[in-house]
Order: sequence, then structure tokens, then C-alpha cells
Amino acid sequence: MDFAHSQRVETLRERLLAFFDQWILPAEAVYLDEQRRHQAAGNPWQPMETVEALKPRAREAGLWNLFLPDSPRAPEGLSNLEYAPLCEIMGRVPWSPEVFNCSAPDTGNMEILERFGTDAQKSRWLEPLLDGSIRSAFLMTEPAVASADATNIECAIRRDGDAYVIDGRKWFASGAGDPRCQLYIVMGKTDPGAELHRQQSMILVPADTPGLEVIRHLPVFGYDDAPHGHMEIALSGVRVPASNVLLGEGRGFEIAQARLGPGRIHHCMRTIGMAERALELMCTRLKSRVAFGKPIADHSVWHERIAQSRCMIEQARLLTLKAAHMMDTVGNKVARGEIAMIKIVAPQMACQILDWAIQAHGGAGVSDDFPLASAYASIRTLRLADGPDEVHCGTVARLELRRHDTAA
Repeated sequence: MDFAHSQRVETLRERLLAFFDQWILPAEAVYLDEQRRHQAAGNPWQPMETVEALKPRAREAGLWNLFLPDSPRAPEGLSNLEYAPLCEIMGRVPWSPEVFNCSAPDTGNMEILERFGTDAQKSRWLEPLLDGSIRSAFLMTEPAVASADATNIECAIRRDGDAYVIDGRKWFASGAGDPRCQLYIVMGKTDPGAELHRQQSMILVPADTPGLEVIRHLPVFGYDDAPHGHMEIALSGVRVPASNVLLGEGRGFEIAQARLGPGRIHHCMRTIGMAERALELMCTRLKSRVAFGKPIADHSVWHERIAQSRCMIEQARLLTLKAAHMMDTVGNKVARGEIAMIKIVAPQMACQILDWAIQAHGGAGVSDDFPLASAYASIRTLRLADGPDEVHCGTVARLELRRHDTAA
């Protein structure tokens, strides 16, 4: 495996780093101030001017829609391996991926539409998403069942003539708080009597469809993540045309697996970027503070933590690159073990490094003066999102046991 960057990727990487230095990092304080002003005014659920002002600059720099491979509608899209170092850079500032139209859940939803949508569905939904003029949400998780097992999903999708009628309740619908969110991709059951993994279907639901109600937003460790948000949504007699179903009845589980592979590895790429940022902040802080007569950086306990952090980041990055390489060369199904492994490794690695970085900052580490506390909340949540650690450990263990069965 050759992980050296191509000339195209190296050029994009240099351009993206320059963009961060010139525009993203100086805007962090501005973004936080704008967020506080929105909250003080009682309406955090509105687009952030800080982000919107940078989007045209990202387009001009050729840093738009880099995540989507093999799409005639997004010819700038890169392979998973090519996108990895760029996605890592974007992960250094949690809100920055939207600047480049590379933020979840839109990336996964666009990939679904590109791979499984009809021409009419692509024209109506994929093109405005690629343009960045609308946002979307993915409705899979439910409050009443253990949604780590997607076969538990109870949301009912019933055929009624030339339409489908949807009834159910979803929660942690990330992105549904944004007023620009115009599309929900909903997973539910169309045939409870079918084979276990053929009961589910996915369907496109416009956000203004009658019967669809946002019940509440769900803070994560106290953060509202506005204007993105994580919402609980009720669907009561929601009626949409039968043509809105994706790929056909009974294909929902298959689509979910295809969507979550790239989504998981994108999360891991961004997580490595955040871990790098945390290590950078940790070292800077340790060198700037004196305790017990010498710089904190000179205390040996921090030498061990810094060294461990660097080792952990490099290990996670290499595993991520291997997974990306396999996704590109042999496909997501064959790479499912590597995807599962990196989804276990990357968030746990970043949580530990963020914890050490918070410790190095003392009281400042748990304040909003640094991005560490909010980053920790986000990364800790990632150990649940897109499948909890336990599910991915189960996948890795089954593959390992199967390999030994074959050897025996």
C-alpha cells in the first residue's frame, strides 16, 4: 500500500492548509461570539454568517464537494484515500466542514442519492445539496428500541395506492435543527413479515410534509450544536409519493450499510484532525505554564502523555488510510473489518488525548475559552453514533473467529 499523496492531493492539501490559516482559524472566535449572540437573542437555530461568508471563498479555492467520488455531478470529488488527509484537516475545527460542503449528515445523504437515487430524485435533491443551497437529515435511530440493531426499527412505512404512509418516532436526527433542512431520509419497515434484513426501506420525505413534527431538540452534554442540532421527530400519517422510495422496498438495510461505511471513515478522518489539534494545544499550554519551579512541559508525566498521544495518532491514521485504500480497491463490504476497527480506535484515541489536553489546561480546559470541552463532548458522542463500540467490536470478533474456522 502506497499512502504517498498524489500531486493533485498535495496541491489541495497545501491550498486547504493555507485556507485554514487565512480564514478558518481567525474566524473561530468570531464564530463563538456569533453563536453566543444568537443564543442570547433566543434564536440559535439560524445559519451562521461566519460560515456562510466563507463558502464562496472555498468554492473559489476549488475546495468544494471533495468528498464524493465518481460522480458526474461533482467531478472534483476524490477517492476515499485521496480525501483522507483533507478531511483530517477539516476536522481540526468542528464547524469547518460545512464551509467546504463536506459536513455530515449531508455527505452521507448525498452519497445515498448519487448511488441509489433515480434521475428525478437526483435532480430534485442531490443537485441543491451539492450546491449547498439546502441541508438534509437522516432519520434512523428511534427512542423506543435499541437502534444499534437496525432490525429493531419500528417506524412503519405502509403502501397506500400510489403513496406511502409513514408513522413512527425518530430521535437524534442530526441536522434537522437547521432551518435550511428540506429533506429527511427516513428508514422504516415496509414488510415486518419479510426476511429480517429485507423488512426495511428508505424513503425521501420533504421536511414540510404534513404530519411531520419536530418535538424537541436533544442537547449533547449540554451543547445544543445549533444551528445543526439533534432533533426528536414524530411522523404521524406522513404521506409521500411512492416514487420517493429509494431503490425499492426491502432495500433499506442494504442502503444503510452502504451509507454508513463512508460516513464512519469520514468521522474517523475528522477525529484524527481533532486529536492533532488537541495535542498541539496541549504542548503549547504545557510550555507556557510554570508549576513547582519549572515549566509544566518539563515534568516527566507529560513526556509520557505527549509520546503516547503521538503514537496513538499515528497508529489511528495508518489504520484509517488502510481502510480508505481497501474501500477504494476492494469495496466497502470487503473492508468492513477495517472500517469497524477504525471506528473503534479513532474516537477512543481522540477521547484520551482530549482528556489529557483538558488536564493540561486546568480549569481553562473545561471552559469555552478553548475548543477542548466541546470537542470532547462531540467525540465522546461518536462512540455511539454510526454504531456503538460494542457493535463494531462484535464485527471484528466475528471476522477473526471466522478466519480461524477457515484455518482449522
